[in-house]
Amino acid sequence: MSESEQKQDLLLYLQQARDALLWKLEGLSEYDVRRPLTPTGTNLLGLVKHVTAVELGYLCDTFGRPHDVPQGDPEEDSYATADETRELIVERYRRAWTHTDASVRDLALDTAGTVPWWPPERGTVTLHHVLVRVLGDTQRHAGHADILREGLDGAAGWRADNDSLPSHDPAWWQEYRERLQRVAERFRP
Repeated sequence: MSESEQKQDLLLYLQQARDALLWKLEGLSEYDVRRPLTPTGTNLLGLVKHVTAVELGYLCDTFGRPHDVPQGDPEEDSYATADETRELIVERYRRAWTHTDASVRDLALDTAGTVPWWPPERGTVTLHHVLVRVLGDTQRHAGHADILREGLDGAAGWRADNDSLPSHDPAWWQEYRERLQRVAERFRP
């Protein structure tokens, strides 16, 4: 596989994770995309804002590549502030893709960069290393979003056009869940 094909492959999976993450916002109220849904405050819009900063940091800043996507306070990268709209955060995420994808297309996978926020002894990395890291991080957060969304309104699955679920029958899911609960009960302390 050529380097160009490797990059295409990695970018394909990154884009699928990006699309899955954004799909989890669709059809929800402003309140539901913003509200903290875990004890640590994880929320759907905050996940999108966070992965925007991750992509720009690793795939642009690490290699000295400029971008025009405004970044807020790093302490606020995991939630939407009151003056940040959903549209603004999604638009910034999509703009980030333009810059980060260009980095991947323009640089060789073995291009060295420096992660500014890492300790100097570990800070030198390759594009390949950080691209895999960003892909993994985005997939991880898309999984978080999937669970959060399912908890909000039951919407689950990979994509709107392919949820990859075995059934859409509520009775099937109820029986399945009851079966799992019966197994779990056998191990209750």
